[in-house]
Amino acid sequence: MKANENNRLVLSTPTAFNFDECLRFLDRSSLECLHRIEGRYVYRLLEIKDDLILVSMGCDQPNQMQIAILNKTVDAGAQKSIHKFVEDWFDLDRDLTPFYRLSDRDPLLKKLAERHYGLRIIGIPDFWEALCWSIIGQQINLQFAYTLKKRMVEAFGEKIVYEGNVYWAFPKTERIAALDPDDLKLLQFSRQKAQYAIEIAQQICAGNISKEKLQSIENIEDKRNALIKLRGVGAWTADYVLMKCLRESSAFPIADVGLHNAIKLQLNLPQKPSLNEIQIMAQRWKGWEAYATFYLWRSLYE
Repeated sequence: MKANENNRLVLSTPTAFNFDECLRFLDRSSLECLHRIEGRYVYRLLEIKDDLILVSMGCDQPNQMQIAILNKTVDAGAQKSIHKFVEDWFDLDRDLTPFYRLSDRDPLLKKLAERHYGLRIIGIPDFWEALCWSIIGQQINLQFAYTLKKRMVEAFGEKIVYEGNVYWAFPKTERIAALDPDDLKLLQFSRQKAQYAIEIAQQICAGNISKEKLQSIENIEDKRNALIKLRGVGAWTADYVLMKCLRESSAFPIADVGLHNAIKLQLNLPQKPSLNEIQIMAQRWKGWEAYATFYLWRSLYE
């Protein structure tokens, strides 16, 4: 990372990184409220030590990402936090060579890996946001999930206005932990989802679970089991959080409907594959199940 006096950071990016591919994935819903894409730049409001910092990210030079800090001057500590967030959001510190080597031998992944080469798993670095978003998305279509998230963010999140545009930060755990389920029901949350979200926020506020605690656990199954102990977190939710927040490349949300649809479309199957059939396919993806899943999800947004 390099910085200069004009509040700009420059991050080195891997050779196997295609920012435009990442932007296409980020731009998949017009209802997304936590980032804004304009041309070849993405804008996002970050909350760093209770400070709201608006950044823009773009890649105008090979193997570089330029980050502009737009609404204030920040110190070196905040610059490091911004660097860490962006690196985590785009999974920039991962060597994808083994994944592409594996994909080249796989009849299902080969064309997808070639077509979307350089696409990284777009993560959710904040643990609370990742858990809450996965709870919101349970058993509803993606458009309605985005609608619920937008309502929640605009009701309980913080915002800034910059050059005529509004930018939102995801609601703090403390804010949601203090709510009554009826507060979220007004936004069309089911009572069950409202209870789950509030209870998980309370668990995080109490220090009973955290990203750091889970990262300290070596075995992925133990991490998964720790997540599943939370009320409202089942196998799919745990796998999603492991994949998108804890960056476990072997995390595998095998029950995901989007994954099933993508495999059906890519293989021109008359019906969705069974879980047993997917497990047999996934033996070829050992250690890279998360990336295989993400590239198959990407195929749904052709």
